[in-house]
Amino acid sequence: MNPSTAGTRIGQPNTTAILFFLLFVGITLAITYWAARKTKTTSEFFAAGGGISAAQNGFALAGDFMSAASFLGIAGLVATSGFDGLIYSVGWLVGWPVVTFLVAEPLRNLGKYTFADVVAYRLKQTPVRLSAAVGTLTVVVFYLIAQMVGAGNLIRLLFGLSYETAVVIVGAVMILYVLFGGMIATTWVQIVKAVLLLGGATALAGAVLYPFGFSPTALFREAANRYGPEALAPGKLVSNPLEAVSLGVALMFGTAGLPHILMRFYTVPDAKAARTSVFYATGLIGFFYLVTFILGFGASVLVGRQAIIGVDKGGNMAAPMLAEAVGGTGFLGFISAVSFATILAVVAGLTLSGAAALSHDLWSSVVRKGHAPEAEQLKVARISSLLLGILAVLLGVLFKNQNVAFMVGLAFAIAASANFPALLLSMLWKGFTTKGAVASMLTGSLSAVLLIFLSPTVQVDLLGNASALFPLKNPGIVTLPLSFVVGWVVSLLSPEAEASRRFAEVEHRMHVGAGVPPPVTVPTGVAGSVPPGVPEAPQKD
Repeated sequence: MNPSTAGTRIGQPNTTAILFFLLFVGITLAITYWAARKTKTTSEFFAAGGGISAAQNGFALAGDFMSAASFLGIAGLVATSGFDGLIYSVGWLVGWPVVTFLVAEPLRNLGKYTFADVVAYRLKQTPVRLSAAVGTLTVVVFYLIAQMVGAGNLIRLLFGLSYETAVVIVGAVMILYVLFGGMIATTWVQIVKAVLLLGGATALAGAVLYPFGFSPTALFREAANRYGPEALAPGKLVSNPLEAVSLGVALMFGTAGLPHILMRFYTVPDAKAARTSVFYATGLIGFFYLVTFILGFGASVLVGRQAIIGVDKGGNMAAPMLAEAVGGTGFLGFISAVSFATILAVVAGLTLSGAAALSHDLWSSVVRKGHAPEAEQLKVARISSLLLGILAVLLGVLFKNQNVAFMVGLAFAIAASANFPALLLSMLWKGFTTKGAVASMLTGSLSAVLLIFLSPTVQVDLLGNASALFPLKNPGIVTLPLSFVVGWVVSLLSPEAEASRRFAEVEHRMHVGAGVPPPVTVPTGVAGSVPPGVPEAPQKD
């Protein structure tokens, strides 16, 4: 049961993997063909026309969120580090209650395609949308680099293809999904991927637990016998408490600021469906992370840490090697194809959110001042998708040999620091102003980039310097409060009467949605007045 590095077929062409991958691509391209016939408007391209059900969106959210880093990375961290490998999955998971209670419903009621719609709702459009686009595109680009480089390295090991070939294949198929099928195709690709990933991971976990009488406790006991009691104790991976808090802050609030996740709330018909879809997604993702915990300990016991590290120093091949150990090359092929499908679906979601920032926030709202015809908006959206897809391939090839761990951390740190504070303040604080929003978003973006560049992740691990100017690997504990404080102070120093006046409208629409006008009460006895309780004419969006 303990294959050596030499005994594994990882890194060699696997017929089963290729067949499963071709089957997945064939099914999803058929979905894209079907979706292309239904995608005629900008609303259908970016938000599937609001026609996705809560359950469907819950699976799509889970598919969008469960990346290769979640499946392969966390299983590898647990396999090589023990209990502490769970810090990432716990950090990501606890971000979902924040999304449920603070973000999902108001976002659906206030916005149209992007989170910038919400921030700019009662503020000046041009400066807010420009600043929001900076944060969104930065998150998308760094997340895309991490996914594409991860795709190249993983597929090179899983399929035996060259790195460049793998990157081009992922980019080409993803461009087809987004360019022709838009959000409808992307949603169904993510649903199919979520079902495959959950099914594959569950089957693998069942195969792991079978020799232990389906008792996780017996599995953990065996891990402790082999690697010592510290395998079940925290503190090995992140020993500094401040580092753990900072990482947790970035992962938790970064989840509530990821543009490709926030965009999914516009695909459902109403706010209730948005909230319900998060409930489904949280359950699916929570179950998935419990399964990856079993896979991690299973790999450490049934494969062995030395064999895992021998194939990949980061431990990313733990789950595929485990599949080979318990199910042979056929199961390895299936898990390999699921890993490829995982990357494809996440990259498609990221590309669509970047295209929305370019087309909707910058072109339609800033350049054309909201007067772009429907056909023009759809054309610009598709051109943006194509350009982002080509950029993703080029960046994936360019960053071939780079350590991409810091890019994922940077994406979450920027999402937490640039997007989340401005989003929350715009919805909850009457005194929030245009200058405050711009200052908050730009401060969050720039401070996160700067502090990660000065952190040990880049200075020591990547550049090989002896020390770093900023002591923490993730700056979330500094940049998130800084973004809130800057937004608050600048808003106090630059009051905006119109933004304050329209807050009541925002508050009302945030709770009851569009199309339900707030009641207007005026003093009785005034000639020509509207009687109390009679609603005024609806506000124009």
